Amino acid sequence: MLVSDFHFDLPERQIARHPLPGRADSRLLHVSRSGGWQDRRFAELPALLQAGDLLVVNNTRVIPARLYGRKVSQGETAGVGPKIEVLLTKQLASDAAEWQCLVRPGKKVAVSDRLIFGEDLTQNSRLVAEVTARADFGERRICFERVPDFWQRLEGLGHIPLPPYMSREDEPEDRERYQTVYARERGSVAAPTAGLHFTPEVLAELAQREVDMAEITLHVGLGTFQPVKVEVVEEHSLHAEAYSIAPEAAEKINRALAEGRRIVAVGTTTVRTLEYAVRQAGAAGGVAQPRRKALRTALRVEAGSGETSLFIYPGFEFRAVGAMITNFHLPESTLLMLVCALAGKENVLAAYRHAVGAEYRFYSYGDCMLVE
Repeated sequence: MLVSDFHFDLPERQIARHPLPGRADSRLLHVSRSGGWQDRRFAELPALLQAGDLLVVNNTRVIPARLYGRKVSQGETAGVGPKIEVLLTKQLASDAAEWQCLVRPGKKVAVSDRLIFGEDLTQNSRLVAEVTARADFGERRICFERVPDFWQRLEGLGHIPLPPYMSREDEPEDRERYQTVYARERGSVAAPTAGLHFTPEVLAELAQREVDMAEITLHVGLGTFQPVKVEVVEEHSLHAEAYSIAPEAAEKINRALAEGRRIVAVGTTTVRTLEYAVRQAGAAGGVAQPRRKALRTALRVEAGSGETSLFIYPGFEFRAVGAMITNFHLPESTLLMLVCALAGKENVLAAYRHAVGAEYRFYSYGDCMLVE
């Protein structure tokens, strides 16, 4: 399967660079997995879902992961070294001292170099890190000098890591709008954007219509937005990303699976977490790969934490997810491939062409789809 098979043309004017005034003001393209679509509004979502559906969301919280500072080599002092941009991509220690990160310009940063962020601030406000190792994909490992208020300092020094296609620096409104209203578990470098449309009012209406809800966590890292640099889809592999499923969420998911109720995943991160977790539980329990609906009751997930690098593309067999809410994704991206796996490549690409012609807004702050 060729990556170029997932290409579509998008006018730059349709890339959403700022959020709409209201979260639920977005448009929603209602796509049938069997073919066809309807133009809707996101505010109509509660009426489109079914009583008994289980809506599963990703409650990760975006951290201000982009830092600007200076490199200080041995023997140098602050204010001398070159300016450095660091994007924290993965927390490696529970006390937040050790991280994996991307640095720019990478050629100027070597192992044992020190990085100072907030050099013009007092000692009690800045952050200082040492580069301890090189990692895969051009990343570095760094270790911050341990301070009791690390997260408070990061909030003051860091910037919200908006995707490059927004072509702008982060602004004060992004601190709120680039988070879901149910964001709780700190650790992502990008928002699970399908959830950005939800408001407390929409969630309340869903509950009133007897749509249940469960929260899982997947901390969005490089794996979600990693560009595909191969020509053949099957040759691509993803970064691993950390996930966790609380006992309460596992119980709700397993009850829905056992009762044959539909699981509606909010976002590609939720889809990957659920499909990975159900495979892990099946492998641990010796459950055969289900090929008939009757066997669905044998499926389950286990509460706990881990990492997943599951790559979903057409031909994938969905075991847990029956429908999903998702934003419009970049051409030739793994996210678009996942949506095509659920609803068919030609069907999804035709829907995308319609969305382009109908002037839908694309990407993180853009409109969304309900695929069922």
